[in-house]
Parts: sequence; C-alpha cells; structure tokens
Amino acid sequence: MPDAVAAEGAARPAAVDVPEPPGGGRSRGPHADRSRAVDADPSSAVDADPSSAVDVDRLSAVADAVLYEGYLLYPYRRSSPKNRVRWQFGVLLPRDRVERDGPVTPGVSGAADSWYQRTECLVRLRRPDAAVTVRVRFLHQQHKQVQQAGPDGGYHPVDSLRTADGTAHLTFDEAVPREARLTVAVADLLRQEHTAGIGAAAGQDTEPLPSGAGRVVRRREEVRARTVLTAERLAPDLVRLRVRTENTGTSPDPAAPRDEALRRALIATHTLIGGTGVEFVSLIDPPAQLAEHARGCRNAFTFPVLGGAPAGAPEGEGGLGPAVLSSPILLPDRPQVAPESPGDLHDAAEIDEILTLRTMLLTDAEKAEARATDPRAADILDRVETLPTEVFARLHGAIRSLAPAAPDPSAALDSSDAPDAAEAPAAPRVPAAPEAPGAAERPAWWQELGGDGLSPTTDTVLVDGVRVGGGSRVRLRPRRGADAQDMFLAGRTARVAGVFHDVEGGVHLAVTVDDDPAAELHTWYGRFHYFRPDELVPLEPSRPPAPSP
Repeated sequence: MPDAVAAEGAARPAAVDVPEPPGGGRSRGPHADRSRAVDADPSSAVDADPSSAVDVDRLSAVADAVLYEGYLLYPYRRSSPKNRVRWQFGVLLPRDRVERDGPVTPGVSGAADSWYQRTECLVRLRRPDAAVTVRVRFLHQQHKQVQQAGPDGGYHPVDSLRTADGTAHLTFDEAVPREARLTVAVADLLRQEHTAGIGAAAGQDTEPLPSGAGRVVRRREEVRARTVLTAERLAPDLVRLRVRTENTGTSPDPAAPRDEALRRALIATHTLIGGTGVEFVSLIDPPAQLAEHARGCRNAFTFPVLGGAPAGAPEGEGGLGPAVLSSPILLPDRPQVAPESPGDLHDAAEIDEILTLRTMLLTDAEKAEARATDPRAADILDRVETLPTEVFARLHGAIRSLAPAAPDPSAALDSSDAPDAAEAPAAPRVPAAPEAPGAAERPAWWQELGGDGLSPTTDTVLVDGVRVGGGSRVRLRPRRGADAQDMFLAGRTARVAGVFHDVEGGVHLAVTVDDDPAAELHTWYGRFHYFRPDELVPLEPSRPPAPSP
C-alpha cells in the first residue's frame, strides 16, 4: 500500500492504482471489472451530493491503497517466500471456518481473520432528508491455472508454460476488485435496518495461448455476503450509524488449508461512507461535546477515520468531515496519498525511492518471472523502467511544513563584537534540550560530536515537576489529535525505556506498555511506543539526574 498520511503531516512519496471501471462482465485478470453496485432499497435511494462525491472520490485513492496492500510484494515474483503467504488484512472467511476452534476475539485492527466487520461512527444531520451512501469494497480471489495442450486435444494443468514467442505463463492466485453501493435515507434507517447482499458469483474465463500451446483458465468461487445498516438516534441532530458486513457462506471443509478457504472470502474488506446532508464525527479527535458518544462506538476488525476537508474550516483542522473510510489497517484522520509517487508498489512498509531502485536492479530473469506472475507486477516493472528523471527525483523526499527556526543568538551581537573576517567562523551551535543533562549547548546535529553528551538510557526529562527517565513508570495520556494507535493506549501504564532527542530539539520518551505480553521482546530488539513529555503522567517520585561525564 502506498503511504497514506495525514493531510497536515509529512509524507513519504507514494501512489495508488484506481480500480478500472466496470467492463463487459468478463474477468481476464486482476484489473477486471468490479461487481455491480446495488441499492438497499430503491424506494429510499437518494442521489448523492456532488460535493460529497468529490470528497469520497479523494478518499478512494487511499481506499485503493488499502485494497491492494500486500497484494504482491517486492521482488514481485511468485517464487519469493513473501508472496506465498498473502491476504493479511480485512479477510472475512466463512464463519464455520473462522470459529472451528471457538469464537473470534474482536479488535479494531483487521490483521486477524474474521467472518464479519463492524463499523460504528457518529453522523450529524444537517437536513431532514439526509441520506448516507455506503460503499463496501473487497477483493475476490481468482485462481489462474495454466493448462498445456495435449496430443489428444485435451488440456492438463501445469505449473508453468513457455510459449513459442518466449513468454512465460505461471499458475498463480489473482484477485478481482468488487464493490457494492447502498444509498439509504437516514429517516428510513432510524425506522428499520436495511440489508443487502454484496457477494460475488462464481465464474470462469478461458484465454487461449499463442500457437495452440495451451490456455489459461481463471476460476472464481461464489462468495456469499451481506451488509446490514442500522442507525440509532442519540440527539435530534446526531445518530450512531452501524455498518456490519458478514461472510454468510459455508466452507466445504472448515479444516481445509487457508489457501482453499480464501476462495470463498472477502479480502481487504473496507467501507467508504458519504452522503447528503450529513457530517461525520472523528472518533480520534471528536469535538468535546461529542467525546462521550464517540467513546461509545464499538468497531470490530476495522476502524473509521475522517476523509475530506471539514466544513467551514481549513483542510486538516476540526473534528468533523464529509466522509469516512473504515479500514482494517489503522490510519489517521484525513489520510491522503503523497502526490510525488507515480504508482502503487503494494507495500506501505517500504520507502518508494528505495523500492523503485531495488526493482530497477532486478535481473532480466527475475523481471521475466515477475511479469509472468501477475499483470500488476508487469505494470510496476513497466512504470519503473520508464520513469522520467524528474519524476524519480521527486521520490527523494518532500517537506510538507517547517517549524519556526530558533533565533540566532549571534544576530543580537553588536557589530563591534563581530569576529574579524580573517578569523575562521566557529561551528554553528544550537541549544540543547532544556532537560538534557550536561553542557548547556552542543554542536548542531549535522556537526561532528553533535550527539555527544546524550544517553537515552540515563538522560531524564522533567514531567509535571518530576524527573522521568529510563525505568520510570508513567500513565499514557495521548494528546488530542494523536494518531489512532496512540489513542488506543490512553490510560494504560507503561515503563520508560529511554529519553530521545530529535534533530529539531524535541524530546520523546520511548515506553513499553505494562500489560503488553510482548513487552520484554520489544525491549530486546528496541521497538517502542514514543510519546512527548506532556503526554505522560509520572507514577513515582523523581529519578536522580544522571551524573555528568
């Protein structure tokens, strides 16, 4: 998945591929058509507001990134071990398969297999005829089987086949994007729930290979699913909307391998919600008067974040927005795809520039295998190999915003105190963080010795008058507007592992959460949660400052 980032924050370059529009009903590959949109109840359908549609379309770019996250990873070859274990997010399998060993435990992240997703969000009503439009999107697995022609005129399955023109064809699992659209008046939802079938039919397509060498058969199993919409009035102009999507199918063999169960699954399932005469409330940073209602929302295997610009406020501000993306991958409010990247690389854990360079360095044999693996891999190779220099240069990085620079103390000097021009200028110096022990100032971070005197394990910082450092116990208090992953830790207790200083003079405390069963492992390999001093509450007396070296 390309990097989806908060509109007001820094971003690494990334991009997405928008699924192609509906075609003629055939599914020749992973770029094939999406399923037909449906209305829950034609009598209650309401045309979407054009301005709301624009906001939802903007959010769709991030949704497409979610849809294809991890679809195929570098080096984009079928033989790569990482491409043998796929489909990790938003997977809704038949219930008898998921619960064969007992009920699933709900969580807000969709990294665990389930048979349902539940989204709850707050909706403010701006007019009596308000309506919501819900788009449920997922991938439908499609098995691509290469078959070789036999002397008897029949075909038999093979793992790979090279045709006379030198092109290799590989057996592999692809996926077809699907979407169902439901538009329902809020007044109708308050009277009764609305249910719509959103599954996908079974199907098979056959593609002959050149010179009668064989054929490629793409086969899809039926996926049975439904989405249920309900609404609960909380105030005259406020309702809680619930969107529950379920896999209603059954498994021929609940104990079969996961690869077989995925044929009847909804994959990378997520939901886009917009509407007319409605406004959505952030669950991460809600307006103060709606915070209690926001805490009452219960989301399972997915979490909703705002999209679009808030009404009456500059983009990136406010706790209200015109659209919501409920994603199995945790995102911040108002995520966006960085504009610098020219296309999707299906891997948000990697930097586009590095991944592009590594893809360029694949051998000819590796590239040939990647092209034979999947059309989306071939698209990535084509894009990387023809990337203009100026487009590639933009991948090196971008500055979204700059903090005000600290005043230069030398600027206040009288001209008579200035050094002679013949004297060598002193190395620039910046003030140390006020709580750091040791010298009052040190060389700038890019200068030699710029990190001298800093020791994360022994440094301390003042928090509410208490000196906190490695080993201190604290309670976590994420600030308003923090990302979702931090907000879920609010109120938890933790132990400080170290005090770190960034290049802008900021201070961050690395912590491990007390009740995290993997806390010891995280400490061992240095993976921590990071909070600012004002996001922590000390739970014990001051620690003595570290002795000066």
